[in-house]
Amino acid sequence: MARRKSDRMQQIERMALYPLDWLEERSGLIGGVRYFLFRKVPGDTSWWHTLGSATLTAFLVQLATGVILAMYYKPDVNSAHESVQHITNDVWAGWLVRGMHRWGASVFIILMFMHMGRVFLFGAYKYPRELNWIVGVLLLATGLFEGLTGYLLPYDQTAYWATVVAININGTAPFVGPFLASLLRGGAEIGPDTLARFYSLHMLLVPGALLGLIGLHLYLVVRLGVSSPPWSPEAAGGQPEPEPPPARSGLVQPRPRAGVRGRPE
Repeated sequence: MARRKSDRMQQIERMALYPLDWLEERSGLIGGVRYFLFRKVPGDTSWWHTLGSATLTAFLVQLATGVILAMYYKPDVNSAHESVQHITNDVWAGWLVRGMHRWGASVFIILMFMHMGRVFLFGAYKYPRELNWIVGVLLLATGLFEGLTGYLLPYDQTAYWATVVAININGTAPFVGPFLASLLRGGAEIGPDTLARFYSLHMLLVPGALLGLIGLHLYLVVRLGVSSPPWSPEAAGGQPEPEPPPARSGLVQPRPRAGVRGRPE
């Protein structure tokens, strides 16, 4: 009786895991995700090493809330402010989504600065992680530009004059300053073209650049590993800690299909 029950449980488990086995055998995605989640990290990591994950979480919150807000926002100078008020006052939980997006932008920037400060103070930008540091600097600059393009979208007095100041500051840059200011304004002064341009940058171009840079950043983190703190024996050149015993192989164990050329029957 017990053996029959055990066989039934194994059969149910195989049926439940069949879609994952099918996907893994044809793409290798499951193995890649498992490697990312269960990769080895130094044993002396601390909460400081979670700042990168916190920054990524803040970005995902911004991405999700931004998509929801875009469903109700109208990028027109005559309707932008009213649409924001409609989201805040009339749409169910609109005040919450807008508040998360508004304050989440500041949280995202603060966490990026804290993460980069941790990397710098821990010396994690040194060989062989110089390229990842450069990618992080580009991420910071792109994130700041994302905040700038989003500040005009409510199109109230504060957003308008803050954008005027920001564009004028960019216009003072040597050589390319006047061209950059004209490019951001979309003309001689801030108007409908400016709002449409900032909206397209904020919703399409800059988020795409952020996603690409974040993907490259995560790839380099997985490839190069997590660096130990500077006070650890391993980072100081001492004897590294013994490696833990290998973890279990995981739930997915793809098997070769019978009859496929180049594979055993």
